[in-house]
Amino acid sequence: MSLETLNQRVQDDLAYLAYGGADWIRPREHDEGHIYDVVIVGGGQSGLGVAFGFLRERISNILVIDENAAGLEGPWETYARMVTLRTPKHLTSIDLGIPSLTFRAWWEAQAGPSGWDEVDKIPRSEWMNYLRWYRDVLKLPVVNEVKLRLIEPADGGLHRLHITGAGAPSNMLLARKVVLATGIQGGGEWHVPPMIAEKVPRHLYAHTSELIDYERLKGKRIAILGGGASAFDNANFALATGVAEAHVFVRREQLPSVNPIRQMEQSGMIERFHVLSDEDKYATISHFFKYNQPPTNDTFNRAAAWPGFQLHLHAPWLDVQMKDGKAVVTTPQGQHSFDFLVISTGMVSDPSLRPELRMVEAHIARWADRFQAPMEQRNALLDAHPYLSPGFAMTSRDEEGQVKLRGLFVFNYSALASCGLSASAISGTKNAVPKLVSAVADQLFLDDREQILEQFLKYNEQEFTASWVKSEVGI
Repeated sequence: MSLETLNQRVQDDLAYLAYGGADWIRPREHDEGHIYDVVIVGGGQSGLGVAFGFLRERISNILVIDENAAGLEGPWETYARMVTLRTPKHLTSIDLGIPSLTFRAWWEAQAGPSGWDEVDKIPRSEWMNYLRWYRDVLKLPVVNEVKLRLIEPADGGLHRLHITGAGAPSNMLLARKVVLATGIQGGGEWHVPPMIAEKVPRHLYAHTSELIDYERLKGKRIAILGGGASAFDNANFALATGVAEAHVFVRREQLPSVNPIRQMEQSGMIERFHVLSDEDKYATISHFFKYNQPPTNDTFNRAAAWPGFQLHLHAPWLDVQMKDGKAVVTTPQGQHSFDFLVISTGMVSDPSLRPELRMVEAHIARWADRFQAPMEQRNALLDAHPYLSPGFAMTSRDEEGQVKLRGLFVFNYSALASCGLSASAISGTKNAVPKLVSAVADQLFLDDREQILEQFLKYNEQEFTASWVKSEVGI
C-alpha cells in the first residue's frame, strides 16, 4: 500500500460513516464579525483530534489556531528530545476508532506490515510526521502563527479572543465555545526553582521546555536537575551533540522504577476516571504525583553509555552560586562547578499563571475550593488545578463567574486532576476527545434549546404522500 492508497481508504471509510453533512447549529451574526461555534487553541495532537471530533458531530464552523509555524506544533520538533515515544506502540489515540487513521495504518502504508513488526517504540520525529499527515488528509481548519493573548467574556454567551501573530486574520475572533488544547504547559508554567532563577544569569541556564543550543555547549560541562524521563532524554541528546560531561542530579536515593500510567492503561482507570468521587480522584492523582515518570530502560541505557555521563543520587541542590563565570552547585555530597544548568523540574498548573485567562481566572474554581483532602494526601500542586466538569468545562467559584466561564473548556495538562489522563498523555486522548466533544456539543444544543424546540414543534413538512384506493377486484 502507498500513502495515496491510504488517503483514498480514509476518504472511503469516512464516506461509509456518513462523515460530514450539514451542520445542525444555526449560524449567528454579530456586528463585530463572524462568530465561530468553537475555536480550538492549540494545533498539536489534542487540538487536531478535537477538531476531527467536532467535524464528525456535524459542527464545522470551527477554527484551530496555533502560535507555531506549520508543522512545528507541539513539542515533537522543538523541545522534546527523546529518541522514541514512551507510549506503547499499540495504543491508539486521535484516530477516534477509524483504523485507516491510526499511526499503524500510516506506517504500514510506507513500510508494510513487516515494517510495523520491526518497530519497538514509535520514533519521535515520525510521530510528528504522522500528525502532519493526519491534519492534511482530514483537511482540518488550522491557522498557524496565531497567538492567543486574552479571552474576554462578551454579551450573548460569546467570548472575544484577542490574538496576534503573522498568521492572525485580524486582532480578534468571536467564539461561542473555546477549547484550550494548549498542551503540557498550557495550564500553568514550567517551574524553575528560585535559587536558580534569582541567582544565575539567564544565559547560563534553561528549562528542558525551552530551545537549548547544545551545539554551543560542545566540550562543556553541564548539570541537569531532575530525575524524570526528560532529564535523561536531555542528557543523551546533549552528549550526542558533543557536550563533554552531563551530570544528572536526583534528590531521591533511588531512581523511580514504577510508572503508574502503565497500570492506568490496563485497569480501566483512563476510560472511567470521570465516574470516581472527588475523594477517589484526589487520592489517585495525589498518589500519581509521588512518582516521577521514570525513564524508559532504553533511554537510561542510551544516556548512561556515554563516557561523560554521571548520575548523582540523593543529591538535592542546596544552593547555587556564581564563581568565575560558572555555576557552582552545592549538594550534600559537596560542590560541583558547571558551564551550564539544565532544569528538568516539571511544571506548575494554576490558572492564575496564564496571561490569556487574566480577565476570568479569579472566578475559576480550583480543587482547593471544592475538596479538602486529608492531611496525609494534601498536595498544594494538586489543589491549584482547576476543578473541571467531567466534560472538561471550567466551573466557577461564584455566581458572577458562571456566566463568564460558560463556554470555556480546558483540554491541557491541568485537566489531569479532574479528568485523569486525557490531554496529558497520548494514551488518554482516545477516550478523552469524545467526552470533550460531546460536552461542548451538549452545551451548544442547550444554549439553542428554545429555538430548536420551537422549530421542532412547528415542523410541518409532509413526508408521506401516498394514497390508498380500495380495489374493486373480486367484488
